[in-house]
Amino acid sequence: MEADHVIRALAALAQEHRLAVFRLLVQAGAEGLAAGVLAERIGVPPSSMSFHLTQLANAGLVTQRRESRSIIYSADYAAMNGLMGYLTENCCGGVPCGDAGACQPDPARPDPARKANS
Repeated sequence: MEADHVIRALAALAQEHRLAVFRLLVQAGAEGLAAGVLAERIGVPPSSMSFHLTQLANAGLVTQRRESRSIIYSADYAAMNGLMGYLTENCCGGVPCGDAGACQPDPARPDPARKANS
């Protein structure tokens, strides 16, 4: 994943309503949710929801498809996983993370950034 794409994705998620929408879409799975349903659940007017969904789509975080008269939005899981991978690729100094797969750097390991700045 390129840094400019990561920046666009993080910028899109750095807003309360967009973050809430993205989380709802992740929970909804591949089936997704209609824009009207999202607006109702988040409590914003449909015109505002349109703006937020456009921002998420432009960042590559959501996909859309037409079903009859509705536009259904879904989280783009590949993009989400790519973003998470980019953010954690240097976790734990490049060695596999702990048993749970969560990033838990060894406090005894020297910090390579500290050496570079010394």
